Amino acid sequence: MSRMIFINFPVNDLAASMAFYTSIGFENNPHFTDETAACMVWSEAIHVMLLTHDKWRTFTSRPIPPSTSGEVMIALTFDSREAVDGITATTAANGGTADINPVQDHGFMYSRTIADPDGHVWEPFWMDPAAIPQ
Repeated sequence: MSRMIFINFPVNDLAASMAFYTSIGFENNPHFTDETAACMVWSEAIHVMLLTHDKWRTFTSRPIPPSTSGEVMIALTFDSREAVDGITATTAANGGTADINPVQDHGFMYSRTIADPDGHVWEPFWMDPAAIPQ
């Protein structure tokens, strides 16, 4: 089996979260989706499991943090600055929040920070490894 990552998120509204993730380019895997959870696929290796709060609580007794917390920031690469800007705009138009942190532009690397409807933080970024200062 190849190495994969499954990121698990507690969500308030499963249908709204599925719609949000679909809008920013994830695809639903119906084999791992029901009324309590949805598997949203970014790539062959990266999957996001959206779990209702009740489903989440079957995995852990730790409290669900408020949507304003910053427990983790997950970075995803994109092919261009324009693609980073595009997903940021799509986020804002589909129930998420764009630019929760200042835009980072280092010339060779460009990133923005977005949050899904439940406050889970993503950092879409573009980088040109050949342009990294020595």
